[in-house]
Amino acid sequence: MVLRYPGKVVSARISKFDSWSGRASSFFKKRKNWAFKKEMIRGKKMKLKTILILLLIAISGFGYYHLTGNAVYQQTIVNVTRVIDGDTIETDIGHIRLLGINTPEKKQPYYQEAKDFLINQIQGKQIQLELHGKDKYSRYLGYIFYNNKLINKKLIEQGFATLYYYDKDSHYEEMQKAEEEARKNEKGLWKKSSSYGCISIVSLEYKDGGDCKNQEQLKLNNKCEEINAIIKDDANHIYNENIQSGLFVKNYSCIWNDAGDTIYIRDSSGLILFWRY
Repeated sequence: MVLRYPGKVVSARISKFDSWSGRASSFFKKRKNWAFKKEMIRGKKMKLKTILILLLIAISGFGYYHLTGNAVYQQTIVNVTRVIDGDTIETDIGHIRLLGINTPEKKQPYYQEAKDFLINQIQGKQIQLELHGKDKYSRYLGYIFYNNKLINKKLIEQGFATLYYYDKDSHYEEMQKAEEEARKNEKGLWKKSSSYGCISIVSLEYKDGGDCKNQEQLKLNNKCEEINAIIKDDANHIYNENIQSGLFVKNYSCIWNDAGDTIYIRDSSGLILFWRY
């Protein structure tokens, strides 16, 4: 068959090849057009996102003001309906936890002073809020401004709050300087006890993560008489201790942060020891 009708066989084979080639060419053209359209759609989405951000800025007067990498910090106006404590407020958008600071817990020195200061400053007023996301309790995290003053910083300046950071941001430096000044002038929480200087750190062994039950150990040396004091960290873990004269050893479970933390020791008259690492 092949020898007798070579022309027909070849012609048929060529015809089949041309048909397959045409279909393949059409397929790849469609894929190319689809990829091009996909890029066009992606580009339009990016432009739309940029336009929306610019519109928010134009409409609100605040909008999104700080973009670094994937971080977008939004500024907005909120109404303060209630002050819960020295570092937490209730607003018309929900609860807000003030960033960069920690104020005393209930029944601790300066708890009420910190709360009253915040009430006098912002309760029932409109404030400017710089949002930094939410915490594990679904509270908004942020810095609050009233009359162009950073209230988080004002609490530190008064000695009603201490510095509390996991990640440093654009406000860290001014907050740190405010704390240094308050400590220098013994404002509020920084007022020195009559036992100031009695206790020193011998060592601190900390273990972050894993099995750390009773694996952390704090050693202190007390060169004075026995002192009834409070030992606490940045996150407000509080321990009432009788620190005897001489060597004092205490084991903890997963308290001290290996990325950095602070040891505060206070008695009823003020600060005995401050140690940050």
